Amino acid sequence: MFGDFIRRLTQPDPAPLPDGDARLALTALMVRVARTDHDYAASERTLIEEIVRTRYGLNDEEATALRKDGEALEAEAPDTVRFTRAIKDAVRYEDRLAVIEALWKIVLADGIRTDEEDALLRLVANLLGVTDTDSAMARQRMDRAT
Repeated sequence: MFGDFIRRLTQPDPAPLPDGDARLALTALMVRVARTDHDYAASERTLIEEIVRTRYGLNDEEATALRKDGEALEAEAPDTVRFTRAIKDAVRYEDRLAVIEALWKIVLADGIRTDEEDALLRLVANLLGVTDTDSAMARQRMDRAT
């Protein structure tokens, strides 16, 4: 279903993604992080919808559709390293930083930080080109918000 999208995203020198495609790629990344602990709970799906609804000004139906499309793309996307590097090359830093913040919100939502989640967030932030300092600040902001 997303074969052409993934091919465009993972080309050696991808063009910047249009807003709709960037939203989809970033939502798929949120889904991937939420699934890291092998417990993709309803609360995480709801939180992803809340994040995309707020971030992109979507209504409930649009947010649900974007989350479902993100789930489908995540299932087809290549390994996290290639997928995340491709997003880095195609999405502005400010948007990538906002996604790191959203990913921390997802990780912290259940009140439990696993070593796997921490490791994945460190990897994803690095692959997205987000500095350790910016990622730590994003985590602290989300920690205070939960």
